[in-house]
Order: sequence, then C-alpha cells, then structure tokens
Amino acid sequence: MRMDEISPTQLQSLESLVLWSALALAIVLGWVVQRTHFCTMGALSDVLLMRDATRLRQWALALAVAMLGLAAMSALGWLSPMNSIYAAARFPWLSFASGGFLFGIGMVLASGCPTKNLVRLGGGSLKALVVLLVMGLSAQATMRGAPGLWRVRFLDPMTAGMDSGPFIGQWLSSVWGLSPAQGLLAASMLFALPLLGWVFRGRGFAQSTNLLAGLGIGLILLAAWWVSGVLAFVPEHPETLEPLFVGTASGRMEGLSFTGPVAQWLDAFVYLADGRKRITFGMVLVPGVVMGAALGAWRGGEFRWEGFTRTSDLARHLIGAVLMGVGGVSAMGCTFGQGLTGLSTLSWGSLLAVAAIVAGALLALHVQWWLAQRDG
Repeated sequence: MRMDEISPTQLQSLESLVLWSALALAIVLGWVVQRTHFCTMGALSDVLLMRDATRLRQWALALAVAMLGLAAMSALGWLSPMNSIYAAARFPWLSFASGGFLFGIGMVLASGCPTKNLVRLGGGSLKALVVLLVMGLSAQATMRGAPGLWRVRFLDPMTAGMDSGPFIGQWLSSVWGLSPAQGLLAASMLFALPLLGWVFRGRGFAQSTNLLAGLGIGLILLAAWWVSGVLAFVPEHPETLEPLFVGTASGRMEGLSFTGPVAQWLDAFVYLADGRKRITFGMVLVPGVVMGAALGAWRGGEFRWEGFTRTSDLARHLIGAVLMGVGGVSAMGCTFGQGLTGLSTLSWGSLLAVAAIVAGALLALHVQWWLAQRDG
C-alpha cells in the first residue's frame, strides 16, 4: 500500500516506529557524549582558559558532517529543509539574539547545556536533575506563562522580512541561479569544507575519541533528520488529507533539540492522564540520552552520585537553569537545537542564535575567571 493510502492503524504503527527509532538514536547519542566528553560549553572553556581547541574541533566536525549529509539528502530528493521548523517566513531577530545570549550565560552557570546535564544525570548527578527541573519550568513559563507574555509582546514582534528565504542556500540560489537543493549543497560546501580543513589541521586530532565524537554525533544528527523527515513523512493524513510528519510535536520535520522537550515532559507528567497529551519525537530523546549516558558511565566505572556542597553552588545552578529555560525558548533552541541541528540547515536564525549563545558563554566564562582570580 502506498503511503498516501495509509490507514489509521498503519499510522499508529508508523508513529511507534518513529518514536522507537528516535529513542534508539538518543541512547547512542547519550553514550557517545558521555564517553567522549563532547560539550559545547566545555569546548569554549578549553579554548578560552587552556588554549586547547580539541573539543571545539569535535564540535566543528559533527557540524560539517551534518551540513554535508543534510545537503546530500536534499539533493537526492529525500527531504527538504523547507519542511523543517527552521523554515519561518519572518525573522524574529531580537528573540534569537537576546534568547541566545541568555542561554549562553545560563549554560556556563549551570555547568553545561541541557544535553550535557542529561548526560550528567545519567552519570548520577542530582545537581543536573535540579537544573533540568528548573530549566523545564522556566521554559514552560516562557512558552505559556508570564514570561511568555513578555516574549510575545516585546520580543517576537521585532522581526525582519526574509526576501530570499530563511536559509543561506536560498540566498545563494537567487544569486547564482541554482535550484534550492543545489543552493543548499553549495552553501554547505562553502561552510563545511573549510571547517573540515581546520579540524584536521589540528595536531593529534585524528584519534579514536575525537573521531567518535565528531563523526558519530554528526551521523546521529543525520539519522535524526532521516527519521523525522523521511521515515515519519506521510503525504496525506487519512482524516485531514494534509501532509504530516508523524510523531513530531510541530507536525513538521524536526531534529535533535532538548530545551523544549524537557519542558514538554514536565507538562506531560502533570497532564498525560487527561488523554490530550502524547509522547513526541523530541520527548523520547530526553530519556534516551539519560539511558545512554548511564550505560556509558556504568561501563566506564564513572557512575557516582553527586549533589550540591555549597549554597552558592546551588544558587549559581538555579540562576543558570532559569536563564537556559527562558533563553532556549526565546532563541528556539539550545546548543543542539540551534547549534548543530539548526546550523546544519544553514538558516539565518540559527547563525544569529549561535553567535549570541557563544557571546553570552564567553562573557560568563570571562567573569567566572575574573572572580576566581580575585578570590584566589
């Protein structure tokens, strides 16, 4: 039977397959991140404080693999970034800039981004559990509560038109007279090939741990795009007769992202029994990463319970969690959601959000270093 003739029963089976596939990918992701110590905040800290770019090269390799792979899938006609959540008609630049900046500060104060805290939770960190709970509440409030009203009234209206479209590839298409898929491929090569050159110029970088981090996470990003954009795609819903990406919260193609899904879990924990809530692609990523990290920590003999030892440490993590929740929702993603998944599409919004995240993180790291020098 063709996918445009899918029955409701087959639709339910397909949704289950999509969710189980996403869970499997998340377990692998959690294991890889735990074993390789892949971390965006850690990469920036290493460069700033130790002049070591190894983990930043891991990050750049993952991004380059995701860029080229997504462009190849688009060129083959398997999927289109225009079906993703990053294809927006308007460009809410103030939300991206301010949200990304707050998120960058928050991830430094909270000892890592949402992904890193999920991995730390899998390793036994109760500090990470507190961060995730507070971040989830903060994100929920920014989506639906009082901070959400402020965001909708003052941040989201500050938009700019995107005459050529939301993606750099579309701009290249208009300038060079290329098709959208060719434009994406050209843009990906312009960004990814220099990144790969810089990555492998690093002395001693081509080691198994670094390659596992960069290549492994890049391939997981691509697999997630394939699951949500190819496997989950139904040309015609049996009831609405509209195209649908099964299992996603937005009804569109989604990739790896964690701020929103953590908040959705808190919402589901309270309201799942009313029958109107459902488990989605993004939500299953959350327990999957924790499970994979727990497996990696257990196999590596690194699992241990960890809690707060000082009130000041607790306060710092709480402030960081709040900032990550507010910032992650305002910027429409975290270091994975905008940083790797979003940048793999080469969307203008992701470029701005990531630049703001980096700026906020570097400012917070500088302040932390200055305070340590003053008190030391």
